[in-house]
Amino acid sequence: MRAWLIMVLAAFAPVSATAGMVAARNLPAGTLIAAEDLLADEMATEGVAEAAAAIGRQTRIAIYAGRPVAAGALRDPVLVARNQDVRLIFSTGGLQIETAGRALAEGSAGEWVRAMNLSSRNTVTARIAPDGALIVPSHQEGADP
Repeated sequence: MRAWLIMVLAAFAPVSATAGMVAARNLPAGTLIAAEDLLADEMATEGVAEAAAAIGRQTRIAIYAGRPVAAGALRDPVLVARNQDVRLIFSTGGLQIETAGRALAEGSAGEWVRAMNLSSRNTVTARIAPDGALIVPSHQEGADP
């Protein structure tokens, strides 16, 4: 009797009207997602619901063909690579100092990374600007790395 009741409830359960997105092919970590990399799947209830939420983003981990594309598996594209030469910019008041540096970690625009000032060999924490420069906050700004 109990099994019959479960089958009846399952048969009349509401069906989700939203389809999730699945990978159309194997997507290695670091792949930039394009429209042809995604398929809408009515059975996929996990992951991003719309292709627009994934297109132009980069995979953090490998996503296998037919598997749901989870939002946590995606990130904004890497703008600064580890060991990449970068511009370090420090400004306070009317003073702006710009020098050469080297990123010690990879990151996307808006993320905090550590970098080495190539002149002094000091390590600083800076926020990545949209143009790829690293903005070193002054002590008055209250850096939040």
